[in-house]
Amino acid sequence: MGTLRRVTSNPHRLPRTALPSRYDLLLEPDLAQASFRGHVVVRLDVTEPTDTLVCNAADLVVASAEVRTATGEQVGTVALDEATERCTVTFPAPLPVGQATLTMVFTGTLNDKLCGWYRSTYTDAAGEPQVIATTQMEAADCRRAFPCWDEPDFKAVFALTVVVADGLTAVANGAEVSRERTGDKVAIRFEDTIAMSTYLFAVVVGRLEATDPVDVGGIPVRVVHVPGRGHLTGVALEAAAACLAFFQGYYEIPYPGTKIDLVALPDFAAGAMENLGCITFRDNLLLLDPATSTQMEQQTLVDVVAHELAHMWFGDLVTMRWWNGLWLNEAFATFMEVLATDAFRPEWDRWTSFSLERTAAFEVDGLRSTRPVEFEVVSPDDAEGMFDVLTYQKGGSLLRMLEQHLGADVFRDGVRHYLRAHAYGNTETSDLWDAIESVAGAPVRRMMDSWIWQGGHPLVTVAVDGADLVLRQHRFLYDGGDDDATQWVVPVRVRQLAGGVEKVLLEGEPVRVPRLGHDAAVVANAGGHGFYRVAYAPELLEELRGDALAALTTAERYGLVDDTWASVVAGATPALAYCRFALGFAAEEELSVWQILLTGLRLCDRIVPDADRATFQAYVRTLVAPAVERVGWERTAGENDLRGELRGLLIRTLALLGGDAATVARARRIFGEASGDPEVLAACTAVVAATGDAADYERLLDGYRNAPTPQERLRYLYSLAEVSDPALFARTLEFALSGEVRTQNAPFLLNRCIAHRELGPTAWTFVRRHWNETTKAFPDNLIVRMVDPVKLLVRPADEIEVAAFFAEHPIPQSARTLDQVLERQRINVALGVRDGAALGAGVGALVR
Repeated sequence: MGTLRRVTSNPHRLPRTALPSRYDLLLEPDLAQASFRGHVVVRLDVTEPTDTLVCNAADLVVASAEVRTATGEQVGTVALDEATERCTVTFPAPLPVGQATLTMVFTGTLNDKLCGWYRSTYTDAAGEPQVIATTQMEAADCRRAFPCWDEPDFKAVFALTVVVADGLTAVANGAEVSRERTGDKVAIRFEDTIAMSTYLFAVVVGRLEATDPVDVGGIPVRVVHVPGRGHLTGVALEAAAACLAFFQGYYEIPYPGTKIDLVALPDFAAGAMENLGCITFRDNLLLLDPATSTQMEQQTLVDVVAHELAHMWFGDLVTMRWWNGLWLNEAFATFMEVLATDAFRPEWDRWTSFSLERTAAFEVDGLRSTRPVEFEVVSPDDAEGMFDVLTYQKGGSLLRMLEQHLGADVFRDGVRHYLRAHAYGNTETSDLWDAIESVAGAPVRRMMDSWIWQGGHPLVTVAVDGADLVLRQHRFLYDGGDDDATQWVVPVRVRQLAGGVEKVLLEGEPVRVPRLGHDAAVVANAGGHGFYRVAYAPELLEELRGDALAALTTAERYGLVDDTWASVVAGATPALAYCRFALGFAAEEELSVWQILLTGLRLCDRIVPDADRATFQAYVRTLVAPAVERVGWERTAGENDLRGELRGLLIRTLALLGGDAATVARARRIFGEASGDPEVLAACTAVVAATGDAADYERLLDGYRNAPTPQERLRYLYSLAEVSDPALFARTLEFALSGEVRTQNAPFLLNRCIAHRELGPTAWTFVRRHWNETTKAFPDNLIVRMVDPVKLLVRPADEIEVAAFFAEHPIPQSARTLDQVLERQRINVALGVRDGAALGAGVGALVR
């Protein structure tokens, strides 16, 4: 176990006077009453004489507490502190240094907030409601299931027995080792876990079914699901088997558990959770029919399965010491999910599509309100605030950049060294850098500290000086970075199309690279994996056209578009110039490049004056219609999955962003036939929702209620946010709060409503009016996601109103993220004021 440091000043941290090593735990849920009772015996190492033991407990009633030491037994007095979620047990005499055993008896509630030990529900085939008791302990909610030392570095073994009604299924971290009938109940005992953190503890009880296990090198892998869903488990099982084998080879360390259950849950606030041996998921991220799902739905499932399995080593076997190191877990799992998915489905070109996730991180990291990847975490609210795009997507991007700089083999060997050195223990960020540095022989810690401990990222400028290229850096900020002197150790990969790739480290001083030819095209982020933006001198940018543009990799073309749009948002390039630039990609064939091109055009569509909207739509048709004609409306023999995804994207864009009547009519006919390629059907569903009437709305609503797969169900649900009729839109808003939409999904339905181009302000007014209702009903971590699209409300009056509302209604668990949302809204409003009229006046000249 890693070294335990004494922490006494932070009321959210426990004293280190007693260290747990084992929990013998009995839990008995009552599903009908939404309650549970239990007792726990905790083996402790008392490090100094003390008459109090302090652990964590929240929403529990602790009936009794007794301790046994070498000097005898004592009965303690229990005091619970609601504010700090502490349970303090005071004894008549001090406990001596050495071994102690603490026994506590307690009761609790299976809550409806999707945290701790909570209720999930479904309706069975007979129409009867069923309850599942399931867990989500990260970050600090294990304390809601039983009294415990609920911090990551208090690792311990968990020995669990669950007493359940006969006929119920129970799964937990360990494999079942015995069961004993007591009347109409069954006591199920599970094998001991490895020493692990409390946030990884899991137990699920309900009327559930499990697939037959798939053997992966001696590890049985199953999918656990509600009855009748077994036919949707094939993709998850195939992906899990492939990824588990991949990770065991990559890490060269055996899987640290004895079995893997992948559990599909109807109600789950997070996407999935890496509980050792008992990984829990939203059902739409585990149950899927490949015949009716889109490429993106399948890729997302595989990504999430890979992400959670990567955690079995990086997070479960080796764990961050405290929540400031959360990025270390999540960024690495993000990196590994893409690596494993790319190995599993190379035709998806996963590292290229990861560019979209890097862009999502850039969009936040270009704000003044960004944060360092790692920062001080004081309270559980602070920990909750770290589950964001900077932890996952920026962190994963930085690891990919490092891997590309060092080389894949060197990076992998450093990771193996890190895991072996710290197995079953806890670490700090520097431990990873030191392990990789010891293998690589490169200044890894110095380089990576410059990225982890300060927010933001650089803009690398490339100019020509005589026979050289000259590279400089300064901080990229959407509102201008000239006043910021932040510097990074930037591993730049320069590719000249007349030659190869040269690696340079750009630090404080400019770097000169000999130019291979007078007119040789240059790419200053070769491969597209660097976490920095690039600005080329005009003559260099001019050379990245025609044949040179076609010679770039897909990720390099993506980066060129992404950096150009970022310069628009930052005020360095006019929006009209971006639209002219986009026409140069009319012949583009790759999905990811189209995705980033359209990201900019959608925001242009929001800022163009309503009087010029029809002209802008004509421009979109000029750009997109030829591409739709090329890809067609039907899948062709031998085409890859990404081609199908592109087809759906382009059809949806031409119909909605381009306002093309013929495309809308054809989409409506296909939707009416309700058969065909999933990508086209998904696009047509969105088109019908946005252009339909009350009869169409009823069909979409019926689809949500009766869809045969989780993906189709969500597709229909979220399509209800696309409707253009104000009366139907009002129905959707009320439907979100009707109780018929699960609380894990309702915030995202309202999110899409706020994002509606025309009716978004109506949705925002509705959310404001129901603020207390939504914040009480929805999981805390989803509140800021619900309101994220206020950044797309781009009228100056919207900015004032939104800022005033949140001044009085803060979101404490997501304070930093909310600041970022509000800043991005200010930037978008400024973009509209600066460029909207000029865009509207000039875009007509681009229409052919």
